[in-house]
Amino acid sequence: MIRTKLTDRYGIELPFVSAGMGFIALPPLAAAVSNSGGFGQLAAGAAPPEILRDLVRATQALTSHPFAVNLIIETIAFGPLATEAHLRVCIEERVPAVVFHWAPPPIEWVRMLKGAGCDVWLQTSSIATAQAAIASGVDIIIAQGGEAGGHNRGTTGLFTLLPRMVDAVTPAPVIAAGGIADGRGMAAALCLGAAGVCVGTRLVATVESNAHDEYKHRITEATEEDIARTCIFGPEWPDAPMRVIRNRVVREWEGNDAKTPPQPDPPQTIGRTMLGGREYLMPKFAAILPTPETTGDFEEMCLAAGESAALVTTIGPAQAIVQMIAQEAEQILERQHTAVTCSIRLQR
Repeated sequence: MIRTKLTDRYGIELPFVSAGMGFIALPPLAAAVSNSGGFGQLAAGAAPPEILRDLVRATQALTSHPFAVNLIIETIAFGPLATEAHLRVCIEERVPAVVFHWAPPPIEWVRMLKGAGCDVWLQTSSIATAQAAIASGVDIIIAQGGEAGGHNRGTTGLFTLLPRMVDAVTPAPVIAAGGIADGRGMAAALCLGAAGVCVGTRLVATVESNAHDEYKHRITEATEEDIARTCIFGPEWPDAPMRVIRNRVVREWEGNDAKTPPQPDPPQTIGRTMLGGREYLMPKFAAILPTPETTGDFEEMCLAAGESAALVTTIGPAQAIVQMIAQEAEQILERQHTAVTCSIRLQR
């Protein structure tokens, strides 16, 4: 068994965290990861506070183990994604941790959460931002490498960013995110000082993921050359860089993808989905990820995925995948420890 600051802090078995992927990481996936011995993340996405409460309670009904709620600090076409009302839900429902992404939380929010016994995490690719966050009371940093899928400002590879982040915020725990989809990546991250790993793309292709089957299938078929960084998606959230699977619309706009293009005139609809319990007509360049209810042209849709998609070849149960990754990492670390010990003895 691998013990780290993360496993000791939350009493979990595995230093494994699932990514808080909007529209995808709903109660079944978050609970499955927590039930596997890891630490699940529930994505609030664009859910209003009352819907978030329902999601938290649904997750609690599926697992008695700890999990986190992921909040994005950004104002989009639907309004602010994180408000004090969202925080109050997390506090009232006794969520063990809240993970912020895209921007650091105001210090008042950090104090509000920690005063109620809720840990605060921040996912970032900026060392300066991480240091400021730790100084404000944030407990844990998720270091997001440039390989990570979805909304990602980072351009530095994880295995350059990670050791620098560990040194910069010690003794605070650092979780590694970006490009990790198997035990080899997990073992490497732990060797570079991570207290755990945060895995996203691999978990999109799971039974419990709320991704559309076509989306899952395209991840299993992708190679590293099929992943692109682009800003074209987002009338709902414009000009936000994302790492996605190359489909027709991504290929058509390569070279002109630094900003979200204007909407066609007349407006064009690429599909239909459900958002907040209501039908949503997906406009051209929609940033909404396809879920089981989605219909339309998948060659026009946003299919968020990281470079680790090249390592994903199957769709399976999340619990089995989490445990397989952790077991493989433990075996690799044990072999390396044995090899190093034998080498030292021989040199003596």
